[in-house]
Amino acid sequence: MNTSSFVLFFALIVLVSLNSVNATLNKPSSLISNNFSSTSPSKSKLHLGDTKETNYVTKKQSISIEKINSIMGGAEKQVALPDSVKLVIGAGGIYAAFLYYGSLQEDVFRYVASDGTQFKQAWFLQVLEALANVFVGFIGLQLTGGSKGLPLKMFALSGTTQVSAKAFTSLALANGLSFPVATLAKSGKMVPVMIGSLLLGGAKYTVREYLQVAAIIAGTAIVSMGKKKGGGPSSSLGVMFILLSLVADGVTGGVQKKLKASAAANGVKPKPYDFMFWTNLFMALAAAVVSLGLGEVGTGFNYITANPEILSKIVKFALCSAAGQSFIFFTIANFDPLVCTTVTTTRKIFSVLLSIFLKGHTLSAQGWGGIGLACMGILAEMESKMKGHKKQM
Repeated sequence: MNTSSFVLFFALIVLVSLNSVNATLNKPSSLISNNFSSTSPSKSKLHLGDTKETNYVTKKQSISIEKINSIMGGAEKQVALPDSVKLVIGAGGIYAAFLYYGSLQEDVFRYVASDGTQFKQAWFLQVLEALANVFVGFIGLQLTGGSKGLPLKMFALSGTTQVSAKAFTSLALANGLSFPVATLAKSGKMVPVMIGSLLLGGAKYTVREYLQVAAIIAGTAIVSMGKKKGGGPSSSLGVMFILLSLVADGVTGGVQKKLKASAAANGVKPKPYDFMFWTNLFMALAAAVVSLGLGEVGTGFNYITANPEILSKIVKFALCSAAGQSFIFFTIANFDPLVCTTVTTTRKIFSVLLSIFLKGHTLSAQGWGGIGLACMGILAEMESKMKGHKKQM
């Protein structure tokens, strides 16, 4: 994607963000009428004494309000897009942003400088990515207004676990794990959740759920072992980091449930941009602390300034992350959350296939069999969610 295409892509993001903000606010024009009618004539700055004159002003206000409502209603009809167009924008935006995001992430950790060094500063990368999301989240908060009484301690914990999961994934890539294997492995997020629930007790899963998770795990393992010679074996360190990422994902799921419960107990319902801003703010802070402790800020900054090619990739990587979040909010604001889940789930499969075909990965017949098995597990899990959602309706 060249610079001009990227600028056009972000122009679309601005429009999408405004649309999602409008859908989030969802304030009908009748509220304007209520605000006007709540104004008492006795408290008016005109201090009219004549009743007829007051009635005249009230009628004039009523006529003005009708005109405003008529104009706003007409504007809404002109601006309104068909659901099919909104779905294309939302799903297309998620695919475009995150497919390019995945491609850039792989490029960053496969990049080799002229002196033979590679980029290894995963925590520094997370600082930059989180800051891009903070910027977009801040704009969203200014437009929609933030919620008061949020459980910021829970947001801090959620941000810390989320950025850890992302950093561990990047570290897995930096330590030899191929992008297709890492992406398939990340699709098995239910594994740590199921293990934790079983250990704590009280959880029950169906045979199908066990088979779905087993298919993803087995398929990922087969892909990892089914690479042709020359592809480079996945390092044990890379596997360790992807397992840590899955554990962090499992912890994040539990923390987010507690976060929502804590907010509900306080009578607060966080808005989408509350989540985006506060979570990413704490993600940036946590990543910055770790990055400073490991000395990655200095080495990372020196590396990207010495290699402008990777700098442009990292900037686009961070912006794609923020763009993808904007399209996710747009899709959730206009459709059922399950639609968004379906799009993001299938996106992972396409990311794996694109990486294989475009990045020079070579798989044996055994490896392709593993891809098929893992994809079956992912799609089966998605189908289960759809059936469960229909039963709740």
